[in-house]
Amino acid sequence: MSTSMSTSASASREAIPLAPRKAEEDVWKYPRPPALQRTPNRLRVVWTSNQGEETTVADTTEGYRVLETTHPPTYYFPPSAIKVPLELTAKQTYCEWKGRAAYHTFHPHGGGQPIVNRIWSYPAPTDSFVPLKDHFSFYASTGTDSRRAGGRWQCFVDDEEVGVQEGDFYGGWITSNIKGKMKGGECCVTSIMMFQS
Repeated sequence: MSTSMSTSASASREAIPLAPRKAEEDVWKYPRPPALQRTPNRLRVVWTSNQGEETTVADTTEGYRVLETTHPPTYYFPPSAIKVPLELTAKQTYCEWKGRAAYHTFHPHGGGQPIVNRIWSYPAPTDSFVPLKDHFSFYASTGTDSRRAGGRWQCFVDDEEVGVQEGDFYGGWITSNIKGKMKGGECCVTSIMMFQS
């Protein structure tokens, strides 16, 4: 990347509002349409095998978060933060705000069952979310039995392990400063258009 392009990208990122590090937040006060923020927090995803061996899957201090009414934040990692190979899958979904999402598979070290479609990205996001292009977001849980997968991943905001948004559709990360009744479960799934290629 040339110096001018790097400077332009940095200036573009700086134009996006910076989130508070650890303020108490009510999900009912989050906006709709959703808002994009830079986050000052360190974001990590760590895979721990059933034998106790840890592998860093993703690690960044240059992430973004998306806020939407009744949802805990979803966090996005830049491509440079991903420390393991990811494999693109056939699954796609469509978000009315961010555009079409692609999904990815993580193959745990040691030959456990692959973790499929628990990581997503936006290869060509809408204009409002262009900074998220090719960034990766992770569900807070693998959605797979740890005995078959050979372990599990843990997601962290700074040093706090996050909680899981209820249900298996939304991918928000819940930390101790996030308050309010949060959307989850099966509701509203039918409002999302699903595509299979």
